Amino acid sequence: MRRISLYALATACLLLASPAFAQVSSYAFVNDDGSLRIKGRTYRLSGIHVPRTAQACRTFQRPLTCGSRAALALDFRIGTNFVRCDKRHKSNDGTYSAYCTVNGDDLAAYLLRRGWALALPNAPFEYQALEKIARHRGLGVWGFPVERRLR
Repeated sequence: MRRISLYALATACLLLASPAFAQVSSYAFVNDDGSLRIKGRTYRLSGIHVPRTAQACRTFQRPLTCGSRAALALDFRIGTNFVRCDKRHKSNDGTYSAYCTVNGDDLAAYLLRRGWALALPNAPFEYQALEKIARHRGLGVWGFPVERRLR
């Protein structure tokens, strides 16, 4: 009897420590800095930095939606879909670094492809390549200013 309870305890500990319990899947709200708010916690996309960009507004929506261009792009990609995040680590400020997807699509890679994020030095090779391609094509923060004033 004692062996069975020790076995059950060991199994429960292994299950709780498994990566499956480091996942969250729910609706997400995009913060202005490009981080995600899911179930009351803040998640930053792992491997990238979202630089501050000029505020832009979606005038075709009611109520009017405003935010940084990167945040608006991320919000557009997520839409009303569930976001799934695999937690990487917890920062001192209480936020989590996470690998997040929508319908299987990597959200960090999405922002990098469009030039709205920078790959961190320790990011995967794919992220480094996506940033270089966006930079070469002049997309997002690498491009010309989108807002031009007519004189």
